Amino acid sequence: MNFAGIDIGSTMTKVVICNEHEQIVTAIIGPTGAEHRHLALAVMDEALKKTGMVFDQLGFITATGYGRINVPFADKQITEITCHARGVRAVVPSVRIVIDIGGQDSKGIKLGLDGRVSNFVMNDKCAAGTGRFLEVIAETLGINLADMGDLSMQAQSAVQISNTCTVFAEHEVTSRLAEGAKIPEICAGLHEAIAGRVVNMVRTLGIEKDVVVTGGGAKNRGLVKAIEGKVGFPVLTPPEPLITGALGAALMGKDLVEKGAVPDHERRLEGVTFFK
Repeated sequence: MNFAGIDIGSTMTKVVICNEHEQIVTAIIGPTGAEHRHLALAVMDEALKKTGMVFDQLGFITATGYGRINVPFADKQITEITCHARGVRAVVPSVRIVIDIGGQDSKGIKLGLDGRVSNFVMNDKCAAGTGRFLEVIAETLGINLADMGDLSMQAQSAVQISNTCTVFAEHEVTSRLAEGAKIPEICAGLHEAIAGRVVNMVRTLGIEKDVVVTGGGAKNRGLVKAIEGKVGFPVLTPPEPLITGALGAALMGKDLVEKGAVPDHERRLEGVTFFK
């Protein structure tokens, strides 16, 4: 039996299909568009085509992420906090703290010894501490966002960036450039600023090993290094840090089926055909 999880985030939509042994069969990552419902169906269709399956061959479909209510063919919607925790725990069983840095929010999740969520914190009101913050500053610097992490690793020192507000940080970065600061040093300073804000937020949970960083921020080597400097020990990143929420959603579906949940195929079909 196979299970699907779809995670509609603020900037990226992810689909994971896994089997009953909790092994990933396929994973799809694509940009989140304005019309979540059509996108959800298109990405799910793509994932199914890669596996040669159809909707009825999925034992359960679980939706998560801030756009989860816009997946009408899902058998259940579950919060991203629960799904991220379940997905990360499947990859790193020893995880106690998850730091997720997404496109437009960042969150910290604490897991108990039983693997369940015991507490969480989230920044979803301000771009500071998110991928969007780095994206805006990368445009100001005239560099590609994907290059920012590698550039910061070349820095001999970090330029202090005191403003965490995106608008004011833009002005501060422009001023630092005018003063002759080098781009790698500015990138390092930005990572230090974001890491400080995120780790201070997560510190309220009580930081302990193992810490796992997920989301797009986990692909930024400079940011991960800065986070390690703030927590005081090495952190871990999954092989593909963008799909842990979708993986967790798929595995939550598996858990529900094992507890006796039965998918509503008629409701699922209505959700699919409505958009075709």
